[in-house]
Amino acid sequence: MRIDHLPQDNTGRINPAFNRPQAWALLNKFNREEFHIHHAETVEGVMRYFALKLGYAAEMEFWGMVGLLHDLDFEQFPQQHCIKVQEIMAEEGVDAEIERAVVSHAYGMHTDARPEHPMEKVLFAVDELTGLIGAAILMRPSQSTLDLTTQSLKKKFKDKKFAAGCSRDVILQGAEILGWEPDYLMDETIKAMQEMERRNE
Repeated sequence: MRIDHLPQDNTGRINPAFNRPQAWALLNKFNREEFHIHHAETVEGVMRYFALKLGYAAEMEFWGMVGLLHDLDFEQFPQQHCIKVQEIMAEEGVDAEIERAVVSHAYGMHTDARPEHPMEKVLFAVDELTGLIGAAILMRPSQSTLDLTTQSLKKKFKDKKFAAGCSRDVILQGAEILGWEPDYLMDETIKAMQEMERRNE
C-alpha cells in the first residue's frame, strides 16, 4: 500500500487524478460477472449519497469511485482480495488515496488497514449491508427498494440463514465505528438505494 493513512489535506479527494470513466473502464477490465458490476455500481451510489449526507459534497466523486472500485480484484483474485488490488491500482495509475480507502474496507478480514476517515468507515459499513438489501428485494413481489422498510430488513438481518454470505458482524461493527445505531445505518442505506432506483426509473 502506497500510503498508510489518508492525508488531512483533502485536495486529492476534491480533484483526484483518476476520473470516473477511467474507473468504470478499470472495473470492466477485471470484472465480467453482472452481479459484481451491479454491486459496484450500487456501492458507488450509496457512497455518493453519504458524501452529501455527511457534508463531503466536494469529495463526492472520490467517494463514488472508491465505492465503484472497492471489490476490483475480488472476481479474479478472491483469495487475494484487497491485496492484489494494491498492485493493480499502482500499475493502473489509480490515486494512492483511492487504494488506501479500498484496502481499508477489508479490515480484520484480509488487511490490517483500519478504516479511519468517515468515507472509509461508511464503505466498511455499507458493503455487506447493500448485499443484504439486494438479497431482500429479490424476495419481494415488487423486486424494488421503494417499498422496503427498515423493519422488514431487520427481520431478514435476524434470520442468519437468509443471505448467509452477508456478515451481520461486519454490519454491526460498521455501525459501531461510525457511532451510529444499526437501525439508522439500515434506514439511510435503504434511502440511498431508493434514491438511486428513482433516478433510474
